[in-house]
Amino acid sequence: MQSAMETTLGELVSRLGGELVGDPAVVVRQIAALDKAEEGDLAFLVSPKYRAALDASRASAFILSPKAADFTDRPRILTPDPYLYFARAAQLFNPPKAVPAGIHPSAVVASELPASVSVGPNAVVGVDCHIGEGAVVGAGCLIGDGVSIGAGSLLHAGVKIYDGCTIGARAILHSGAVIGADGLGFARDADKRWVKIPQIGGVVIGDDVEIGANTTVDRGALEDTVIGNGVKLDNLIHVAHNCRVGEDTIMAAMAGLAGSTTVGKRVQVGGKAGFSGHLEVGDDIVISADTNVTKSIDRPGVYTAMIPLQPHADWVKNFSHLRRLDAMAERVRELEKKLAEQDKKS
Repeated sequence: MQSAMETTLGELVSRLGGELVGDPAVVVRQIAALDKAEEGDLAFLVSPKYRAALDASRASAFILSPKAADFTDRPRILTPDPYLYFARAAQLFNPPKAVPAGIHPSAVVASELPASVSVGPNAVVGVDCHIGEGAVVGAGCLIGDGVSIGAGSLLHAGVKIYDGCTIGARAILHSGAVIGADGLGFARDADKRWVKIPQIGGVVIGDDVEIGANTTVDRGALEDTVIGNGVKLDNLIHVAHNCRVGEDTIMAAMAGLAGSTTVGKRVQVGGKAGFSGHLEVGDDIVISADTNVTKSIDRPGVYTAMIPLQPHADWVKNFSHLRRLDAMAERVRELEKKLAEQDKKS
């Protein structure tokens, strides 16, 4: 894949840092995986177990940790975190596609917008909206009344933002994201019918947030649902009403937060993890994939609650033991009582 730039290793290191070993005049044009790289590509190694792939790679240069400096005699950039360096190099080689400013003739726009804003085909922008300089509203987006979108934000095609929501600067919202739909708020009457509770809060999303395709963030029932600065949400995530997600937290696909859950700063959440409602999860906590969080956590660390994959017959056998745990616990208590009584008599 061609990139938008070509540079030498010397120029790259002058921009991103690192220690260059080899010819600074070597030209690189793109970042690539070890096994797919060709001449002109820059590849990276994050683990010694891939050394064989490094040896076989056709890349022109490599990004390595200092510990791997002797793995090759070809040109290489040494850095403590090759994966981070790869990310920054990839940004240089693959900048976002430039989108021309202006409003497409098929768009319906009911608010005054800066001339630098781009609004794509068949997009709708409601009344009293405030959209910052250089923002992009993709084809088919629906922006409700009173929405605020910060400068430099990018809404891919088909994003829906309900009335009164706020999106910060430099946010990226992928196709199908829905911001500000009603949360699950219902009361039950005497006839066991559900009575809807109007969701009158909003959604406030901070700066530098990325929200994946088909992810939903519900509006608050009374107060706002809040997504902090720098949060990264993968595809197919649900954030329910009145949740608060702290700065620089990241969540993988299909994670879900039930209503009124607060997640702290720099939290890492694995795929399909679920959070019961009205919980508080502190800062710098890691939740493993498939984990069900059913109580608040206030101490940093890694938390896991799952049953590993096993053959079906083993599962049936183990679950049959699990079903008898209560009876076994009662028998243990009775034995402990008898032992205590015997100790008293002796």
